[in-house]
Amino acid sequence: MASLIIPPVLTSPRDEAAQLYKAFKGFGCDTAAVINILAHRDASQRALIQQEYRVMYSEELTTRLSKELSGDNKKAFLLWMHDPAVRDATIVRQALSGIVVDLRTATEVICSRTPSQIQYFKQIYYTMNSVYLEHDIESRASDDHKKLLLSYVRTVRYEGPEVDSVLTERDAKALYKAGEKRWGTDEKTFIRIFCECSSAHLAAVSYAYKSKYKNKLKSAVKSEISGLLTILRCAKNPASYFAKQLHKAMKGLGTNDAALIRIIVTRSEIDMQYIKAEYRKKYKKCLNDAVYSETSGNYRTFLLSLLGPNY
Repeated sequence: MASLIIPPVLTSPRDEAAQLYKAFKGFGCDTAAVINILAHRDASQRALIQQEYRVMYSEELTTRLSKELSGDNKKAFLLWMHDPAVRDATIVRQALSGIVVDLRTATEVICSRTPSQIQYFKQIYYTMNSVYLEHDIESRASDDHKKLLLSYVRTVRYEGPEVDSVLTERDAKALYKAGEKRWGTDEKTFIRIFCECSSAHLAAVSYAYKSKYKNKLKSAVKSEISGLLTILRCAKNPASYFAKQLHKAMKGLGTNDAALIRIIVTRSEIDMQYIKAEYRKKYKKCLNDAVYSETSGNYRTFLLSLLGPNY
């Protein structure tokens, strides 16, 4: 369930484009007015506002936002203005094309998306960059991590809730034989099962594994190929996975603002209410309060707007 709060009565996209233009005029930017509009509109509404702004002022709204905002607030806003597929393509491209390759971020995005989401953002990725996602993975990742990511983005998996108990038991046994039962790990088996099975099936395999072998499947994959644990956790409970990632982003000295922005912006229109519930369950603290204590100024206001009511 999304956390984004949209007012019940809205003015037209044209009027909102005019309000934004007014907020940009004069000395300094009325950031509060910008947040009040854009942080409370969904992807389709933001697209209409951008379209009207372009027609009315012969300028891209994102270009103006880039000029008017700064720091983490600017990064968060510019990421927010994309639709989900463009946003994912942008994040993964930046992670794979920088001087320092950020495979952790690329893996998080790729391995937490549904098959249909992956297929769509792959198309967008090529349109935006004139290069296939698989090409960038091939050139920037290595070894089994590369094999996992390539297999995951190439495989069209079933997305429904039905599972076959016979196949579940079979795959649980295959993973046990490929991992804990032998000396060394049969990585091919792990990659095949994790990349070919639906999320519902993999979650059922995890429960069958624990029931049959008394150990959690995540313990068997923790020290193996990077990305397996992300796939498993998102198959079982994506909200729990992202709650943990948010906690890690705010834990210790300093805040990982890139991770904080990425997760809040990408999940606020999908399942942020569930993530907030999992965060409170795991850490006995409201996510809004945690974000409030780790951020400041307009950046804080924007992120809290996306998180919705404090509870």
